[in-house]
Amino acid sequence: MVATLDDTKRNAIAIRLADLKALQQLVIEKEQLFLKEGLDPEIADRIRNFLNDDEKNLGILETVIGQYGIQAEPRKIVREFIEKSKELFKSSELSLYDKVSQHELLKHQLVTTGLIVHKAAQKVGADVLLAIAPLNTINFENRAHQEQLKGILEILGVRELTGQDADQGIWARVQDALAAVSGVVGSAVTQASDKKDMNIQDAIRLDHNKLNTLFAELIQSDNPEKIQEYFGQIYKDLSVHAEAEEEVVYPKVRPFYGQNNTQELFNEQAHAKQALEEIKALSPSSPLFKEKVKQLREAISDHIRQEESTMFAAIRNNLSTEQSEQLATEFKAAKTRIQQKLGVVTESKV
Repeated sequence: MVATLDDTKRNAIAIRLADLKALQQLVIEKEQLFLKEGLDPEIADRIRNFLNDDEKNLGILETVIGQYGIQAEPRKIVREFIEKSKELFKSSELSLYDKVSQHELLKHQLVTTGLIVHKAAQKVGADVLLAIAPLNTINFENRAHQEQLKGILEILGVRELTGQDADQGIWARVQDALAAVSGVVGSAVTQASDKKDMNIQDAIRLDHNKLNTLFAELIQSDNPEKIQEYFGQIYKDLSVHAEAEEEVVYPKVRPFYGQNNTQELFNEQAHAKQALEEIKALSPSSPLFKEKVKQLREAISDHIRQEESTMFAAIRNNLSTEQSEQLATEFKAAKTRIQQKLGVVTESKV
């Protein structure tokens, strides 16, 4: 019998993603406070641009966590750091230079954590890499922010020490540094600064792609521990995906997709849930285990083809862009709520 649906490595990555989200929220809060400091217009414009990027990146990060499939709490040390950082920021003992310096270090912490998560994902599985791929965008923009913060620090530092303005060439040097950063990591990044929120087809397709990757990983593996790990994630992802669709998507599409077509989707997912429970009761080393997984994969593939062809076409023909994006937002929120209901990972579970 499958002993557990949890995997220590995946839980550990989930906690680091929770760390990232908590730190990203801290960054946003500090940038909002910076804009109340009476900054020079040029510096204020750059901070405002940071804030726009960071608010967008928080949304990307929330999507990544939802796609990753495991909700977690940030580590205690991170929570304590955030509280101390907030207190320090409010201190009258800190100059504006000191505050910006702390902010640059915070950006560095975000970049480092993001890179570590990416490297860890390479060791865990292709499905994890697929889920966290958008972190590349966040890492790139945080590195770009770091370079601009260094320019701001030079301006503030010279002014604080001498009462005079720094050399005029600062922003040209910053631009050169940004170009270097772009050259190093830009090829791995999909810039999404101007991209609107994903529509419901995008959101569902992301889930489908991850499930397909998980099935492929499981079937190709001969390691019972890895097979159990992959099945545990399939079980969670498919259960959450199905419940969110049944709660949010299917009721919305039923009026124009048709009662029979929609009911067919409900029925297919009911059979998939039953199959999950049957597989869960088997040992990963049992010959029946993979056979049952392959049967489930075939059934899910048929289900995916129907959704991505006829259901997606019906959505395109009957929902506006705004309605489709709103449905995606509701779908992602439902997934998060269902994932939390399944259990929030804490440090004690790693």
